[in-house]
Amino acid sequence: MRHARRRVVRRVTRLTAVGGLLLGGAMVTQAAMASDTPARDAATLSAPQTPADKGSALVAKLGSARTAGSWVDSGGRTVVAVTDKATAAEVTKAGAEAKVVPYSMNQLKSAASALSSAPKVPGTAWAMDYRNNRVLVEGDSSVSATSWAAMTKVAKSIGASVEMQRTQGKFTTRINGAQPILSTGGRCSAGYNVTNGQTDFILTAGHCGPVGSIWFADNQGDQQLGKTVSDNFPGSDFSLVQYASGSAGEGADVVAIGNGSGVTITGLADAAVGEKVFRSGSTSGLHDGEVTALDATVNYPEGTVTGLIQTTVCAEPGDSGGPLFSNGIALGVTSGGSGDCTAGGTTFFQPLTKALAALNVKLLVAPKTAASPAPSASAAGSAAGTGSAAGTGSVTPGTSAPATNTTAGTTTLASRLTDPKNVGPGLLVIAGSLIALVATRWIRAEQDRKAFQRHYSAMWG
Repeated sequence: MRHARRRVVRRVTRLTAVGGLLLGGAMVTQAAMASDTPARDAATLSAPQTPADKGSALVAKLGSARTAGSWVDSGGRTVVAVTDKATAAEVTKAGAEAKVVPYSMNQLKSAASALSSAPKVPGTAWAMDYRNNRVLVEGDSSVSATSWAAMTKVAKSIGASVEMQRTQGKFTTRINGAQPILSTGGRCSAGYNVTNGQTDFILTAGHCGPVGSIWFADNQGDQQLGKTVSDNFPGSDFSLVQYASGSAGEGADVVAIGNGSGVTITGLADAAVGEKVFRSGSTSGLHDGEVTALDATVNYPEGTVTGLIQTTVCAEPGDSGGPLFSNGIALGVTSGGSGDCTAGGTTFFQPLTKALAALNVKLLVAPKTAASPAPSASAAGSAAGTGSAAGTGSVTPGTSAPATNTTAGTTTLASRLTDPKNVGPGLLVIAGSLIALVATRWIRAEQDRKAFQRHYSAMWG
């Protein structure tokens, strides 16, 4: 009877082990197939679709000696600044409005270059104001009267294309996004999820932390997101945080806008003057405003950053790296500015297209589908005094989507075992099954050997 029970146990063990081998093989196969199947789209630059794109195309065609930038007016029409009536006629023929101005883009760039060559004064900034055909220089409250007088002298030597203006507050980086990411160096925002084809990253502001900074999704430091592997600041203002798990996970194409809501990102483009835009940050949430200038230079206390987008959208410390977008199209990440979301102010953004090109990565975007309800412009904190733009009309942040926590980089044992792209669990099942088969075979052989010894011991006394 005892031998019969042993045989049943051994048989059940062998059958279980064989089943484990089959299950483990299936799990490994499924993981390999999941790893080979791309779950998201990646984008470099959206196809021209807007009035801003028409203006950019006309400026490129006509040349910087005859034009001085383009913008979108309050009615959504494309306007191109030109230096003569003949060029104005070409613009009108192309279906856009022309505005004759005294200075060409070449002259404006020359003026900006002269400002860049002068001694840097922290707390100052300048940008191309296309609509007023000037280079506007601003000085915040930290700039002394002596330094401002020196800057004014430089501006007068350049000519009437440069205009000086004092502004409230201080130009500072906004360290401290849409979702908060934290390190020993401070708190920033997750901007966008990007990929190089093998690994996923968070693209955020460069001033948030140098290469080697470790980022977490919680204050306790339990949920490690990843590590900064590339940064550019000053000069530009962008960096890459590589996910500890290598994957951005589900919802990689969504940026958070607060209260568990998000906006689906479907494409990528360059910002245009006059464009209505939205910014999201973990400190101040979602706010809207307007692009007022491009190619801005800001002299932060930490150093000078060039090529920025200037806007009327407000931002506060902690919003650094947060996304700038409109109608689901990604435009930039928050760099810095002045003021706050009570009194308003100016905020500057790193253009996303330039950052992606420099880092050789692509933006993770959602496949384009039929439009679903989008957050309204009124949801963007557009109360009076918040620095938001009036009359956004039909412009919205984009298509609504649920926002998930930024914990895709967490590398707990549970997350590894439940990841359908991980071959580890399948290999463990196969290894356990093989051990069980070998063990049952060894036990049976050992039992047979002992029975043989007992038999002959009894026979020979």
